[in-house]
Amino acid sequence: MIAVAPTPLPAGSDVIAAAMVAAGCRFFAGYPMTPFTEILEAMARRLPQAGGVCLNAESEIEAIGMCWGAAAAGTLAATGSTGQGLSLMQESLAEMALARLPLVVVDMARGQGDYFQATRGGGHGDYRLPVLAPIDVAEAVAHVKLAFTWAEAWRTPVLVLGDYYLAHTHRSVAEPTRSTPLPPPWSLDGTTGGSGHAKLISPLGTTKQRDGLGGEAGYDLSVHYHDAAARTATMLRCLPPQTESLYLDDAELVVIAYGTPAAYVRAAVRELRARGARVGYLRPVTLVPFPSAAIARLTGSARAVAVYENNTGQALDDVRLAVEGRVPVRWIGGLSMDASGFGIAPDLDVRILSRRIEEAMP
Repeated sequence: MIAVAPTPLPAGSDVIAAAMVAAGCRFFAGYPMTPFTEILEAMARRLPQAGGVCLNAESEIEAIGMCWGAAAAGTLAATGSTGQGLSLMQESLAEMALARLPLVVVDMARGQGDYFQATRGGGHGDYRLPVLAPIDVAEAVAHVKLAFTWAEAWRTPVLVLGDYYLAHTHRSVAEPTRSTPLPPPWSLDGTTGGSGHAKLISPLGTTKQRDGLGGEAGYDLSVHYHDAAARTATMLRCLPPQTESLYLDDAELVVIAYGTPAAYVRAAVRELRARGARVGYLRPVTLVPFPSAAIARLTGSARAVAVYENNTGQALDDVRLAVEGRVPVRWIGGLSMDASGFGIAPDLDVRILSRRIEEAMP
């Protein structure tokens, strides 16, 4: 008998990198910070093999500046970090949204403290970024593909919100088929320069005013900002909010959680159901657009709603807005991390979560 060595399962970070390359990403820049570092390392291995470029920038500000240039030139680009690094990218994320540049941003957060940063943003102006929150590595692969599709279709940055568990879970996932998109017609390739009709990409607009004497008088910011707001409203109206749910038909308590911790909450709900508890499970898959209408509808017959997240209560606000006081919303989450602070949560234990859910039952 010939002994065959087992094939090691790839880490989530490696699979996410493969999904980005397969989706057509050909430029990636980032600055190492745990638990994002392994994605940067995987992109450095994989992108050159696909004819792309991966750069280890000297800071997160430089990384997103490099992505600005690549995206404006028509190359599908991506970057990422943890929440701390994304804090440094907020100005450029806002300006890329206003300049209508596609980009995929992977936030490998330390816990779930970045919910407000991801869903509200920290940049200037009236913009919103679509946000996807995968529960596991397999869903992350699908979300990466969807993120690039949305980024290209709506010419906007799209954020995929993950965490330490997503980056470091080893799992067998089939790699998607690789595609190589062509540069879009709006991209800057230098061919229109000096023609008097040069293409422009700017957070200030694409059309300059004339001063009546044949000269330029700058951008009409009112027109541009109104156009940007209208495009954002259309995008949020057209993107489909997504949810996952279990046992809602007769649930007296519906437990809501998102991202990786939702897998533990789902397991706790299943265990409680097996013991006869009338409890249901509901997960917002898209955080922007937030599935407010679905949450209102799916919790309509419950006597109470409980929210778990690994922070002091951020998605909790969006759930309260969704149910609009129709049922009590009970908090069963809280900060949980080990000494490293990288996002390993001792509270993510089915026994602990089951006990909290039981205590929240009406």
